[in-house]
Amino acid sequence: MKRKLAVITGADGGMGTEITRAVALAGYRVIMACCNKEKAEAKREWLVKETGNPEVEVMYIDLASLASVADFAERLCARGERLALLMNNAGTMETGRRLTEDGLERTVSVNYVGPYLLTRRLLPLMGEGSRVVNMVSCTYAIGRLDFPDFFLRGKKGSFWRIPVYSNTKLALTLFTLELAARVKERGIVVNAADPGIVSTDIITMHMWFDPLTDIFFRPFIRTPRQGAATAIGLLLDEEAGKRTGTLNVSGHAVRLSGKYLPHVQQRELWERTEEIVKKWL
Repeated sequence: MKRKLAVITGADGGMGTEITRAVALAGYRVIMACCNKEKAEAKREWLVKETGNPEVEVMYIDLASLASVADFAERLCARGERLALLMNNAGTMETGRRLTEDGLERTVSVNYVGPYLLTRRLLPLMGEGSRVVNMVSCTYAIGRLDFPDFFLRGKKGSFWRIPVYSNTKLALTLFTLELAARVKERGIVVNAADPGIVSTDIITMHMWFDPLTDIFFRPFIRTPRQGAATAIGLLLDEEAGKRTGTLNVSGHAVRLSGKYLPHVQQRELWERTEEIVKKWL
């Protein structure tokens, strides 16, 4: 019998590797959607040996390019295989303002617009029981969406990596809530996972204090395996498949503040994003 199919973005990173490992061990065919093919291939070889699952494959995608996202989706849709799991795990925290070929601030493209387009393009492959999990962050709570600055600059005013990152995680959280409501009748489950503060490359600031951070901070935060646990549960646990449109922390759904249910900008964010990606839909 053919194994169920899973797609995991950023599958060669710290948490991405742990998520891929768990999904492969659960018996899924896994597509590692990555932008660094050399690094991803090395991880794929290790994962095949570690899990005993030979059906792990690398496919190139660059979430900073909407053309690349659309090309990935087109190649996958051409196969006509049903998609059981989509894990939007890849993320970045840029050290300065960089525009993509699409005119988007790079953090916004990788963390939000790219995953949005990928999910929208892959929805035709999903059906009853399919699951989408978006990797968000506790920083969503300090995020702000100032339009149109959000898409072009990440925030109003000068670039500052942490607020820009937080804004993208708010956007991804609102996308989770809106998408869950839109596809609920199709039986597709959509949830968000907050991994907590995790010891991955994303917290490296490329500043003079990085060595001190490694000594005094990293030992006390979550490992990639610990950080990945909530997302893994949402992808694989039977009980998690019974809830949709939730934010999950430490393996449990948490109650969102009333301002997010619904957030006043939730529908506007969807409509503005649709306008940006419409040529790729």
